[in-house]
Formats: sequence, C-alpha cells, structure tokens
Amino acid sequence: MLLRAAGADRGSSPAEFVLVAALLTVLTLTVLQLALALHVRNTVLDAAAEGARYGSLADTGLDAGAARTRDLLVAALGPAFATDVTAAYASDDGYPTVRMRVVTPLPLLGLLGPDRSLEVIGRAVVEGSG
Repeated sequence: MLLRAAGADRGSSPAEFVLVAALLTVLTLTVLQLALALHVRNTVLDAAAEGARYGSLADTGLDAGAARTRDLLVAALGPAFATDVTAAYASDDGYPTVRMRVVTPLPLLGLLGPDRSLEVIGRAVVEGSG
C-alpha cells in the first residue's frame, strides 16, 4: 500500500519543472522588455535634449538641432525612431527656449510597437538670451 502511494507521484517532477520554467521565462522576458522600453525612452529623451542644446547655440538654428536629433536617433535606435522630429522656439519662465519634440514608437515586443505612442520634449535656453 505504501508503494502504491509513492508511485502516484511518479512523473510529477517534470510537469512541475515545465510549469515553473514557463512562468520564470515569461517573468524574465517581461522584465527585459520593460528594460528595453525604458532604454528607448531615455535614449530618445537624451537625443531630444541634445538636439535642443545644439539648436539653441548662437551660430545654429532649429533645423540644425532637428538634424542633430535625427542623427543621434538613427545612430542609437534606427531610422524608424527618427521620423517625427520637430523644433520650435518657445518661452519658459520668460526665457526664450528651443523645444525639440520627438514622437516615436514605444517598443512592446522587441523593438516593435504602436507608432506615435511615445512623445518626449527636450528644452534648452537660447544662447545669449540672458
């Protein structure tokens, strides 16, 4: 009788392993995807801020800043992330500034994701405005 009870658990270890391994794999891939999405967001934000700083220099303009932002995005993430870059002059707290607006896809599955779902704005005070 004791041998029959012990035999009832036979084969349950592989099934438990598969279930636990699948759960851990999904959890690991989810964390990696979140890290990738945050990396893309931070890279786009940095490119927008750098483009705004470049566009705010005295001997450059909005077009040069937007081109700089596009170049940084293409180099870091690829051309799909540099399609919608706009630059404009604005005023923040009474100071003239350059605003660089970038709209990109938010990666949800690898680098694929819905278009125009991530929007960041980089700002810089125009040189010589103080």
